[in-house]
Amino acid sequence: MWWIGIGAGIGVVIWLVLQARESIRRQRLQDIRFAVRVFRYRREMLEAKFLDLARSHGKPRGLIWTECDWLQELSFAKDRETGLLTAFVGIRIHFKPVPDGDMEDVESVSYHREATALFHYERGSWGTGGRVLFNLQPHDALERFHRQFEPVLPG
Repeated sequence: MWWIGIGAGIGVVIWLVLQARESIRRQRLQDIRFAVRVFRYRREMLEAKFLDLARSHGKPRGLIWTECDWLQELSFAKDRETGLLTAFVGIRIHFKPVPDGDMEDVESVSYHREATALFHYERGSWGTGGRVLFNLQPHDALERFHRQFEPVLPG
């Protein structure tokens, strides 16, 4: 009869482990939802910071960022390895050539370019390094980097 007690004990342990896993999953989802709310609240300030940093990188070479239109397309994903939450925001960038530069006579410089701006949520706050994924909208970026990022919530 001792084996009945061992079986019951194992069952209780399994049940407790499953409850703990579900509780952790719910907490992570709440944390993500909170981070998304914070992003939406601080988005305008984050966009301005992104633009300053992206302009300072000097990419693409020979072009100056003149304007950045912020599109509605927005996706959130977490890095599969690190768990880092990332916002992918659709943008449309307008350029002008650097005066006396190689791009001055290139007609296509005046065309806008679609891209995705990246933002990361770390230690309770959103930030950006001004990183841009040129020629990719957020859904395209997530498709391309599906091995690295797992979508978490709709934009």
